[in-house]
Amino acid sequence: MTEFWSILGGHTGLTVIAGAALIGALAGVLGAFAVLRRQSLLGDTLSHAALPGVCVGFLVAGAREPLAILAGALGAGALAALAASAIPRVSRLKPDAAMAIVLSGFFAVGVVLLSVVQGRASGAQAGLADFLFGQAAAILRADLIVMAGVATLCLGLIALWWKECQIVAFDPDLARLQGVPAGAVQAGLTALMALAIVVGLQVVGVVLMVALLIAPAVAARLWVERLGPMVILSGAFGAASGIAGALVSAMHRDVATGPVIVLVAVGAVMASLVLAPRRGIIAAWRQSRADRAALDQAAVLAVLRDLARAHGDPAYRAEGGMLDAALGTRSRPALETLARAGLARKVAHPPETTPHWELTEAGLRRIAAGVGG
Repeated sequence: MTEFWSILGGHTGLTVIAGAALIGALAGVLGAFAVLRRQSLLGDTLSHAALPGVCVGFLVAGAREPLAILAGALGAGALAALAASAIPRVSRLKPDAAMAIVLSGFFAVGVVLLSVVQGRASGAQAGLADFLFGQAAAILRADLIVMAGVATLCLGLIALWWKECQIVAFDPDLARLQGVPAGAVQAGLTALMALAIVVGLQVVGVVLMVALLIAPAVAARLWVERLGPMVILSGAFGAASGIAGALVSAMHRDVATGPVIVLVAVGAVMASLVLAPRRGIIAAWRQSRADRAALDQAAVLAVLRDLARAHGDPAYRAEGGMLDAALGTRSRPALETLARAGLARKVAHPPETTPHWELTEAGLRRIAAGVGG
């Protein structure tokens, strides 16, 4: 236990783990709404737009003052969100093109301002570049309190306006018809997402924050159908990614926490793509295989029916080679499956020695019900 405590770095390590878990959970919850609203690129825009705000906050305060920097980042994010929504209204640009322009423009301004700030002779700007990729090890108890407060505020507002958020996430037009202020709810969700991005900059950074917003939500969407479970599971994926990333970083001092957190979240997406019970690759392969088998069985029943009708004998015994000629070798596994289901049976047909097949009573009833045409 003492060795594990030393690996974590004592109270400092626990502070980092708690901060990463809080940000991961908050980003996962809000990211679920962004994914359902098809606004994944908006999160990217807001996170990159925060960089010039960080630099402006530093320039105004003259030092790395947390409140000034966070206020600047939040203001820049709000300005970027307004610009991204206004450009399509006054031009022929699509929303995704507008967000891409705003993203690249704000980020370019931020990089220029960052180079200006770092070119100053004073050492007050030390560590400012950490906002690009995050520096979770610099989280303090005071930062953790701010993160917890922001997470409580965001989750509390979502719980309070849950029905409105749910309707707007799936169908804004229906929300308007029901008297729900869809525009205000969407703006509120965007503001909460911007707030989550701002408080998460220190952990993950500007460049990678969008991945922490989107990856847990995408992974959760592959497992569940309803919004409530998706939000809970997305928050759990985000928190688990934060904890895992912080633990790996604590055990390997040269590994940055933010990128590891994102890698864990992306790993959850990859695993979900393969293992999810309904939307995963394995599930899709199994369903496709079952569908092909069902089609083959229906085709075999149809051929047996047609042969029986052609010979005027409902119990006509069809030779196996005849079925192979009509359907190919795929008739063989289909016949075995039909036999196990009691719809067809293998019978002898002396003096011929080759296998023959005939419909059972259950098979005849299945055909009468419409299977096979």
